[in-house]
Amino acid sequence: MACMDKLVEAGVDGRPESVLAVRVELVDSEPEIWRQLEVLGSLTLDQVHQVLQTAFGWEDAHLHRFTADDPFAPLRPVDGEVPEALQWLPGQECEEPEDTPEEDFSLDQLLALGSGAAFYEYDFGDSWLHRLELVSRRPANEGTPPARLIDGARRGPLEDSGGFPGYEEIMHALADPSHPDHAKHSTWVAEITGSHEPFDPAFLDIPRVNEALADQT
Repeated sequence: MACMDKLVEAGVDGRPESVLAVRVELVDSEPEIWRQLEVLGSLTLDQVHQVLQTAFGWEDAHLHRFTADDPFAPLRPVDGEVPEALQWLPGQECEEPEDTPEEDFSLDQLLALGSGAAFYEYDFGDSWLHRLELVSRRPANEGTPPARLIDGARRGPLEDSGGFPGYEEIMHALADPSHPDHAKHSTWVAEITGSHEPFDPAFLDIPRVNEALADQT
């Protein structure tokens, strides 16, 4: 019941539209992969999902979910009972009592539940976990874009690369022409990216990301 009470408390409170400065980092990335976004707080979580897909270069090819707390942290009993682990999924994927349709909840509401932080997991196999942290908020002006990338570091990992262990192994092989798997991984990366240009994991094209974000509106 405590979790459901929190959902009620996080409901729309009638505040004017806000622009949220949100820092998003891929948990356990080294070097760190992160994005600084400005996002309208009223965006529903299905819209935020699309923003994050674009910001990190994902292809929306796998399942995803939002949670107010770290989904992999051990749950602590409350009054002798383990609380429900709330998660926000696409409406058609909601099957359990603790599942909430992401289309019915806003980013502002989710961050309020997590005291200014939340999590987004993409691809339950590779388990790319993103931590969202509210940095600041300001009133929105007329014409404020729904989402904009302000800053960041490094491109997102490649789809289906096996989580960070697999991705790091691929990057290591690409960087070393004498590596026994260099040719194999080079061919695979070219197929995934659609380009035979050298793959640079440190490159982030902010203007191109913002063009793609603008096309979503």
